[in-house]
Amino acid sequence: MKKPPRTAPTARQTVGVLSISPIQEDHLELERIFGRPEWSLYTESDWTMHAAGSLGSALPVLRNGGVAIVLSERDLFPGTWRELLAELWKIPDPPLLIVTSLLADERLWAEALNLGAYDVLAKLFDAGEVIRTLSLAWLHMWNDLQTETRSTMAMAG
Repeated sequence: MKKPPRTAPTARQTVGVLSISPIQEDHLELERIFGRPEWSLYTESDWTMHAAGSLGSALPVLRNGGVAIVLSERDLFPGTWRELLAELWKIPDPPLLIVTSLLADERLWAEALNLGAYDVLAKLFDAGEVIRTLSLAWLHMWNDLQTETRSTMAMAG
């Protein structure tokens, strides 16, 4: 199970999202979606997006920290989302992974969730679905942290 970040999110914390895709249009579409005012409907956090065209160019960004959620194209050329997931597990407090694909069928969804991804998003991106999925991923991380903090305090007290 994914470990939450060590520091508790605050109301105005910046949530870093990394988009990994060899398809430039993916990054452009996500940038347009990130510019929409609906982000404030789900969380009170600020959101920022980083983009990488390959697994190799994404790894330094991930290792530097500050990324809570990764959106990754299924096929990274070279590499796959599975290889990315293996790399994420090497990072302390790894970000949640959301796999994206034009072929986001039940098979991909089941495989991704069973291997440890948070979710799968179909492309072409629907703005409402992207906003909802990323907001829920962030709230999931925040709630896990709150649960872990309460458990730690209960054991100490």
